[in-house]
Amino acid sequence: MGDSALASVERLSIAVASSPKSAAILIVGALTALFLFILLLSLVQTRRGSPARPAAHARMADASGATAPGHPVSRRDLFRGGLMGSLLLFAAQFGGASIAFLWPNLKGQFGSVVAAGTLSDINSFVTSQKQPFYNGAGRFYIVPYSGSGAHTVYEGLVQQGLMALYQRCVHLGCRVPFCQASQWFECPCHGSKYNEAGEYQLGPAPRGLDRFKLAIGPGGQVSVDTSTIVMGPPRGTNTTNQGPEGPFCVGGAAGG
Repeated sequence: MGDSALASVERLSIAVASSPKSAAILIVGALTALFLFILLLSLVQTRRGSPARPAAHARMADASGATAPGHPVSRRDLFRGGLMGSLLLFAAQFGGASIAFLWPNLKGQFGSVVAAGTLSDINSFVTSQKQPFYNGAGRFYIVPYSGSGAHTVYEGLVQQGLMALYQRCVHLGCRVPFCQASQWFECPCHGSKYNEAGEYQLGPAPRGLDRFKLAIGPGGQVSVDTSTIVMGPPRGTNTTNQGPEGPFCVGGAAGG
């Protein structure tokens, strides 16, 4: 039961992250429906609560030619109006904040197409530092890839020997750092481990790291589309046969 609920939550989080525009549209629709409901309810209650002007008073006013004074606002109507205004203000603020959070902006943040740099700079960094190229704004790593899955399991994801991995652990969502000693990705939360290609090796993770599509444009400009998450490969996928190259950073020793 718990595993099923956790899987459902995970699928929902992936769906929201994969389509932030759809999530923002749902929020706007829900807030609009709430606004219309409150407005209709207020109108109905106001009509029911407004007393009809006595007929005798109306005849006296007509005979004298004087205009009857306006009906004073009751305390209940004043309270209802204030409550409705407060609800609408809260809904507007909440909706604006939600849309700002979910909707990708034009500066290349997570949820949009992120410019990562030039192909030469990324390759130079990976080679000299012996670690993946990390982009914090886009929440991804760019890793070198020369395994056997470029035209099978990773079809369309590998461009000129590079692939983009989502930093999020597929177990419970922690950010997974790269361990230079083992040359694997190692989650500090519960010890899940993935090789340099993000393929599952050890721990409770249900699959390999999720990934994004990477493109190389004119002048070698590398961009990563973080608006769509591509689910990671299943357990047992090992297209690089890369063992740990040194001690683990999380949870003990490994082969050298």
